Amino acid sequence: MKSGKLIIISSPSGGGKTTIIKRLLERNTELKYSVSATTREPRASETDGKDYFFLTQNRFDEHIRSDDFLEWAVVHGQRYGTLKSQTEACLQNGDYIILDIDVQGGLIVKKKIPGALLIFLMPPSLEILEQRLRTRGTENESALEKRLQIASKEMDAAGQYDYIVFNHEIDQAVGDINAIIHAS
Repeated sequence: MKSGKLIIISSPSGGGKTTIIKRLLERNTELKYSVSATTREPRASETDGKDYFFLTQNRFDEHIRSDDFLEWAVVHGQRYGTLKSQTEACLQNGDYIILDIDVQGGLIVKKKIPGALLIFLMPPSLEILEQRLRTRGTENESALEKRLQIASKEMDAAGQYDYIVFNHEIDQAVGDINAIIHAS
């Protein structure tokens, strides 16, 4: 890994991104993680500045007006974005930086930075994805149904990514993504 590169990992909500990215970061100390900004409320296990930058709507708007985002989008009714400050310094240092962003954000970044590496993490099936989301227990039934509808659209868009990795088994998926990163 000699020159800096953006690595974008996307999957539907509940697809295993967070778990897989944590394992990739544990295995590869040279990888950096880009913390995204969001307007949603933090979950009980999340820490501001580590998992996300939790922003008010007004603060998010200020970042938009200042052109501080590499990309931003509305996802599941909340706004999410990648602050340029989280990526530019790492790329200039020659680091590989992982972005955990949705499909629409990934495709926006690819247009702006054609050398970005896009990896779509595909769940084994919509049924298994639904089980994972229900087990997580963070959404009511209406929100869960909306997430599953969006998941179906995101899975349809996976062909626009450079690679699709199936998440049947976490260690295998981590190994597959690790091999892709080191081959790039």
